[in-house]
Parts: sequence; C-alpha cells; structure tokens
Amino acid sequence: MYLQNNSYQIQGVDVLDIADQFGLPLYVYDADKIIQKIDLLRSSFPGVNLKIKYALKALSNLSILKLMRSQGVEVDVVSVNEARLAMRAGYLPRQIMYTPSGNRFSEIQEAIDMGLTINADSLPLIEQIGQTYGSAVPICIRINPSIIDGGNLKIQTGHADSKFGIPNQYRAEIKALVTQYGIPVIGLHIHTGSDFKDGNTFLKIADTLFDLASDFPALRFMDFGSGFKVAYREGDHATDLAELGQKVSAAFQSFCERFGRDIELWFEPGKLLVSESGHLLASVNVVKQNPTRTFVQLDTGLNHLIRPMMYDSWHDIINVSNPQGASTEDGQQLYTVVGYICETDTFATDRLLPEVHQNDVLSFENAGAYGFSMASTYNMRCRPAEVLVYDGQPHLIRERETFEDLMRGQVEIEIFDEVLTDKI
Repeated sequence: MYLQNNSYQIQGVDVLDIADQFGLPLYVYDADKIIQKIDLLRSSFPGVNLKIKYALKALSNLSILKLMRSQGVEVDVVSVNEARLAMRAGYLPRQIMYTPSGNRFSEIQEAIDMGLTINADSLPLIEQIGQTYGSAVPICIRINPSIIDGGNLKIQTGHADSKFGIPNQYRAEIKALVTQYGIPVIGLHIHTGSDFKDGNTFLKIADTLFDLASDFPALRFMDFGSGFKVAYREGDHATDLAELGQKVSAAFQSFCERFGRDIELWFEPGKLLVSESGHLLASVNVVKQNPTRTFVQLDTGLNHLIRPMMYDSWHDIINVSNPQGASTEDGQQLYTVVGYICETDTFATDRLLPEVHQNDVLSFENAGAYGFSMASTYNMRCRPAEVLVYDGQPHLIRERETFEDLMRGQVEIEIFDEVLTDKI
C-alpha cells in the first residue's frame, strides 16, 4: 500500500474506494507483491534446480492458488482438504507435497490414493506405510535437527522438544525400517520454524541433510522448508535472501558433486510470499477515552486476525482516512487499538497514529499470511470478504459470510420444541 496523491493506493486503486465497494471489515491482497516475492526467491538461488512449494496453510484461497500456479509455483499441504483445494485450482497430484503432523492413518491413505508426495513425520508412520504398501509408495522423510531458531516459541518446530519430524538421533531406526520394507526414499525434509534472524540456520540444516543423504541413494530432492524472516515494521531485520541464496546454492552444488548427480532443491515459503501483500481493513466503531488510555474499538477482532494475541506479533496500522497525518507527528496521538470480541483482543497498545475518529478506516499491514486462514466465527461473527487487486483491478475472491452460513450444519432437536411448548 502506497501513499499517492494524498490517498492510500494499491496498484493505483484508492483503498477507500475498495472499502466502499466491498464493505468492511475486508481482506485485500496485492497480486503484484506476491509475484515480486516469487521472483525474488527464484533469483536468489542461482545455479541450482530450485522448486518453490507454496505453504498453502498461510493463505488458502482458490484464486491465490491460481495466481501461484500461473507463476510456476507448486504447493505444500498439511491436510487432504488443502490438497483438494489445490487440485481444484488445477494442480496435479505430483505437484503437491503432503506433510502430516500426527494425522490419522486413514487420511494418509487418502493422500496416497490421491497420488500426493508423502512427507513422513514419524517412525510409526513409516512402519504403517511399509506394512500396508510394502515398497509401492515412495516417501519423503521429515527430520527434526534439534536446532532452536526463529521467532515466537509457538512457531519454532525444529528443536528437540518439538512434536514435528523424526529426531536425527533415530537415523539408524529410519534406515532399518525403509530397508525392511523396501520403501523408496525420494526426499529429505527439514523445517525448523519461522522468522529466522540468522540465515546460517539454513546452512546448519543443510549439513544435517547432506550427511543423511548417503543412506538414501534414490533421492530426488531435498526440502529445506522455509522460515524466512519478514520485516513487520521499520528497522525489522528480514532474511537477506540474496546472501543466503548464494551461500546455500554453493553448498548445495558442492553436495550434488559429492552425491554424484544433481537433485532438486525445494523451499516451502508461505509467509514470505503472501504476508506483505495482505491488508486487513476495518472501520472504527468507537473512540473511547479512559483515564489511562484512549481506545480505538474496531469492527473486527481476534476472530479475524489472531496473530497479535496468539504470537504477540506486530502489525503496522495505517489510518487510511487520515493520510495527511501519516507523514508528520502533528495531530498524532497514542491509541490502544482493540477489537469487538467479548474478551481481551488487543491489536496494539499505546500506538502512535494520526488522529482517529469514528468511522475512520484503519489498515493492518502484513496481514496476508495466517490472517484469514486462521480466522474464526467466534462470538457468531461472520468472516470478512477477500479481494485480490490484479492488473490494477480489485476482484472479489471470497464472499462475506452471512448468518445463514453460520447456521449451516446446525441441527435442531425436535424434542426440545415439545418441551418448550409444554412450558408455555
């Protein structure tokens, strides 16, 4: 979102016009930003056979997936319903990596029947696949490297106490199982979490996979997951993709020479590709003065953007209705920005913003990843609509929910009607 001609715009479209056209609250995504991030990632890893697998869980919208597919990006999914959505967007089963996390085996079997690439995350799962399918189903193996890095502990997945992946210490057990059942191992995978501040973490996990590769001569790819740090506010340190890409590409090329052939290098970015593209627009219901602070109460809450309450995440907030105040501290005040949910749902405490009035439109920046995809209908609140700005035009890509949507699936028990009639 850029300030142009005294208005905030996305691809030349006034954000307030988008709000008027589609209503609030509203998620808006900038397709150009997504394409820029794809191009940046691709150009950062020269000289290797790079494959990008978009982590669909970050933003699971059919039109976003079609945009990814148009850019040659494949997908990583964590459920069969995510896989079904990807296939509806036109992806072939062989383009979909399925990474379970303790899923029931019947779902694993569905994924196998669908023809997905299976990323086995536990020794029991490898054994179940071997017992059920013998050598008929090739797999990738998710390794836990016992490395702590990243942001909030809730998104660190590669440390020793994490539920994710098979600890590297069980290397002998992994090899014994795949040998016993003749299971083809075509990939090795590591994902140690999100928001790495030190790009050298990727070099550490690369060494782990390079060492393991000698056990699996049929490897076709190595998957380093993702975890690239995104800058959420001015001064934030983001992953230097160009520097990281040069180092990892050189290390991977050296490995391929030792391995005796070239294999594919995979990454599974989610946040990197969609975070900066997303904006959650909301209207100000009330500006409420308390003795200790001034609250800005919005027509949205943790039901639409849970990250600040769940991860203590920072999102820049723009007063779209007061662009003149954005470039100077004149007229700015400290506000605590909160939602309309019946419990604490604070977006920002003591945030300096251009003066806010009732009915102003505020925008939460960097809201593309894990915003709508983690949204709920808590308090019987409807989820927002979603809009994609593509080629200078806003397109509705998800309708706003209605009360009828909230009631869908609920079943009334008729016996209560009889009881209630008797009490009249």
